[in-house]
Amino acid sequence: MPATYSFFGWKVLAATFTLAVFGWGVGFYGPPVYLHAVVQRTGWSVALVSGAVTLHFLAGTVVVANLPRLYRRAGVAQTTFGGAVLLALGVAGWALAQAPWQLYVAAIISGMGWVALGAAAVNALIAPWFVRRRPAALGMAYNGASVGGIVFSPLWVFLIAQAGFAQAALWVGAVMVAVIAVLSRKVFAVTPQQLGQLADGDDAAGAAAAPPATQPRVGNLWRDRAFLTLSAGMALGLFAQIGLIAHLLSLLAPLLGAQWAGMAMGVATAAAIAGRMLVGWLMPSGADRRKVACLAYAIQICGSFTLMLAPDHGWAVWAGVVLFGSGIGNATSLPPLIAQTEFAREDAVRVVPLIVALSQGAYAFAPALFGVLRAVLDATGQSLVGFLAMAALLQAAAIACFAAGLGASAFRPARPAAPPVQP
Repeated sequence: MPATYSFFGWKVLAATFTLAVFGWGVGFYGPPVYLHAVVQRTGWSVALVSGAVTLHFLAGTVVVANLPRLYRRAGVAQTTFGGAVLLALGVAGWALAQAPWQLYVAAIISGMGWVALGAAAVNALIAPWFVRRRPAALGMAYNGASVGGIVFSPLWVFLIAQAGFAQAALWVGAVMVAVIAVLSRKVFAVTPQQLGQLADGDDAAGAAAAPPATQPRVGNLWRDRAFLTLSAGMALGLFAQIGLIAHLLSLLAPLLGAQWAGMAMGVATAAAIAGRMLVGWLMPSGADRRKVACLAYAIQICGSFTLMLAPDHGWAVWAGVVLFGSGIGNATSLPPLIAQTEFAREDAVRVVPLIVALSQGAYAFAPALFGVLRAVLDATGQSLVGFLAMAALLQAAAIACFAAGLGASAFRPARPAAPPVQP
């Protein structure tokens, strides 16, 4: 039997896909549903509960930036399981909060938990098992995030309507913790070294033929042009995406009706899955991944401009959401792939959590700031065009950042060797 069939990395990939389904379904796509449920249950203002959503994402930035340290101290499996437990407890707090301060405490707990099942965690779980095939492997694993949105957004609404928020939180939380506990113990706790396997399922000859990593170590990331432009590009791109997605359905509803607007958002999600898979499988191994990211955002800009035609042309809605949606998934998966090629392995381990933390800290404010923009534009009757123009402007800024870092890693000076110890 070929070694590929017994390669444990495929089990890790399937388990990480499942992790992403729960992570994004409960921790990313869940909070907008929780917001509505809390407002309906308590009568608190939307602004007050929206603050909890922002706090949920901000709290996660502290944890995700220190995720490598948690992995070293507690282990990958224990950290992942602990994140699932915290996320379940936090969501239960959302459902049971009787005072605003209790809601905000619950938001901190849920935010700290979900990042252990989020983008940086997916990259950390895949990285030991896939190097040459990492673009395709990450693309498949991150598709769990999109599936999480497809499955959990309507599931949360259904369960809350049928049994109430508290019962829904109990059911989902219990299932999530049980599944992640099994995956952590049986899959995530296993390393390639324990099984005597090499990355990508290669044998010793294949590993020897692979070119070694030649990137020098980075002394100070905050002075490194490759890191600064990568983190800025990811933050700007995700800020544009999250801000637009948070309001796009309500902007399209007057044009299409609520049901068709919901279908349009579903088409965007399907396009995100297709776009991520195409990049993962078709991107040449020697391609400059920054240029791929620039192309992905350029296609999204075309989608934004196409959507501007929606009030007068029905076809523009569907063409626009496909073009815009094609880059939604790549905005998350491409930056870690860029880090893989531009940083030494020891640096990439800390670069990926940092760029995820910075981007999450930025996009946490996107729905609120885009909401302020919407309030201003509503008076002019140009909300849709203004929203899309702002998104396109931010996406163009993301392209500029990625382009500014082209070749930066090639000119990075090597760190000086440590002086010899005097006898």
